[in-house]
Amino acid sequence: MPRAIISPSVLASDFGQLGAECKRMIKGGAEWLHMDVMDGHFVPNITMGAPVLSCVHKGVPGIFMDCHMMVAQPEKWVDDIADAGGSLYCFHIEATSNAVSLINAIHARNMKAGVAISPDTPSTAITDEIGAVADMLLVMTVYPGRGGQKFLERCVPKVAELRARFPEKDIEVDGGVGPKTIDVCADAGSNVIVAGTAIFNAPNPEDVITSLKATVNTAQARFSK
Repeated sequence: MPRAIISPSVLASDFGQLGAECKRMIKGGAEWLHMDVMDGHFVPNITMGAPVLSCVHKGVPGIFMDCHMMVAQPEKWVDDIADAGGSLYCFHIEATSNAVSLINAIHARNMKAGVAISPDTPSTAITDEIGAVADMLLVMTVYPGRGGQKFLERCVPKVAELRARFPEKDIEVDGGVGPKTIDVCADAGSNVIVAGTAIFNAPNPEDVITSLKATVNTAQARFSK
């Protein structure tokens, strides 16, 4: 059964202290850090790129950077993100015409490969062939490009459909996820949880991380029966 992984979204952090914020999350029990890379083309916002990731990688030894590539030409940035220390390269299926080739290119640079779908994209866009070679599948529960949006519960059935087809795969949810919305995500089969403001703005982030992880572990135990 896939284990629970909490990946705090640094989009909700204080960018002026990005390295310290990442260390604070790791100290609180986070295994991954979710790095939102936006290019101003695929999404209307611009955030960070390889130079910033490289600095974080150098300043936070051992960090697992879960890089969510909200970019128009994901093929273009694989080498840059790998060189910057990216651990997982998650691209949007809507942005490429050859997902399997891109996954192979990501693996060739020793990164895990993730495939993301936006709220209006059906889970069937991730074919059995694509899902078999990907390491992680990401179901967006908000529209990509902005933090702080309201959770879209209509996206949750896509998690369940993917979990039914890929019982051993890491399935991530991203967008509006926190203590109030974690139950439906975990019950649908998600084991990798991205949460931003719910963790970074909490008085005790470690308590939120522990609670989210416990909810996922309880749900995953039911799946394994």
